[in-house]
Amino acid sequence: MTPITQDTRSSVRLQCLEIWGGNQAADSVVSVPGVDAHVVSRPHQGHAGGGDVHYVSTCAAGIISRFALADVSGHGQTVAHVADALRRLMRRHMNTVDQSRIARALNREFAGLASAGRFATAVLATYFEPTDHLIVCNAGHPRPLFCRDGSWSLLDERSAGAIPRGEVGGIANLPLGIIEPTDYAQFAVPLARGDIALFYTDAIIEAAPPGGPALGEAGLLDLASTLDPARPEALAGALSDAVARHRGRREADDDETVLVLHHNGAAAPGVGVAQRVRAWGRMLLGS
Repeated sequence: MTPITQDTRSSVRLQCLEIWGGNQAADSVVSVPGVDAHVVSRPHQGHAGGGDVHYVSTCAAGIISRFALADVSGHGQTVAHVADALRRLMRRHMNTVDQSRIARALNREFAGLASAGRFATAVLATYFEPTDHLIVCNAGHPRPLFCRDGSWSLLDERSAGAIPRGEVGGIANLPLGIIEPTDYAQFAVPLARGDIALFYTDAIIEAAPPGGPALGEAGLLDLASTLDPARPEALAGALSDAVARHRGRREADDDETVLVLHHNGAAAPGVGVAQRVRAWGRMLLGS
């Protein structure tokens, strides 16, 4: 496996109303106002595309940016066509402000596309620049990691400072395509400059040495604590390489993706008060 280095990494700065991503191999930095996103995605057995889908988008005012990571059950080319269909659905709904509505729509439409028991887990995250909040909706996906002041923890609705956004009753936040209808809840986390959120697909926590146990969430936290958060641009590649070492350098059994969000504190340029108020109103009303 070739180590990830900055020399081989592509860099993209999104403009207004742009979307970047797909289900192909990637080693990229994608910058939006306030956040640098670092993506390392390796489809199974070196295929051009696989079952992991990653996306970054930004709104017209540049103050609402969205990040998405999904994982279709199965791996490699056998599920690439399903992942491609999910990618099209995600693209169709990227301008919907309320992520819980996106998740419900994805679940409804993916259930109609999926065959042979296919399903997908997904995590959607929106960075709202005027208030420095990261709003997260998790559809059965592995819990992200969060780093502040060098300390790593799991990121969910029970995290310190997390603010619930809306309530759901009964069964909720299941993977896409399992049960229709399913409701989805989301929560918001206030960010400070330098904070890091790290998303990943299940190949990361399922990694195991020969004859040994899977890494799991606890093992992943231990592994993350050995990395240098002062170099966020290197975290995605460093974590992926550390997991490969944990596996004994054996090939991963599934598609593998790591998405790191680093809050750089930069403001959206040229955004007036009226645009910020309208954007905040849309976030509150879920339009």
